[in-house]
Amino acid sequence: MTSSDVVRSGLADYFRMIQAELHKLVEPISTDQLWRKPYSYGNSIGNLILHLTGNLNYYIGTQIAGTGYVRHRDLEFTDGGKLKDALLGEFDSAIEIALSTITQQTDADWAKPYSAEREPESEGRFTAILRCAGHAYHHVGQIVYLQRELLKQQ
Repeated sequence: MTSSDVVRSGLADYFRMIQAELHKLVEPISTDQLWRKPYSYGNSIGNLILHLTGNLNYYIGTQIAGTGYVRHRDLEFTDGGKLKDALLGEFDSAIEIALSTITQQTDADWAKPYSAEREPESEGRFTAILRCAGHAYHHVGQIVYLQRELLKQQ
């Protein structure tokens, strides 16, 4: 197994873990609860999922895979009301794009220059994908606390 195989496998496993964790957290809450903000500050779980979907679709999908996705970041924090299954379906599609892109990277691809809006110039693809993984898990951590509060309010 090459180091590139280890990187591809590790990143793919990490994104699958994030996907499974998010599904587990969202399963016991209703569509209405998805869009409720249990605190006067911050976001709803639904808005965080929209944000993660946009992040993956843009930073990995558009910038590496060339999907053509156009991101509307501000709407990720203001849109609401989408049904839970539709929201999760879009998130799952973004995860699949990330996984597909990861598995297609060659040894040379990992170090290719990378630039994107809101990202430092000249980062390699590996660093960009790693940042997306860390960013996603950060928001999953926030969703843990939002879910607990929402379930307490039932």
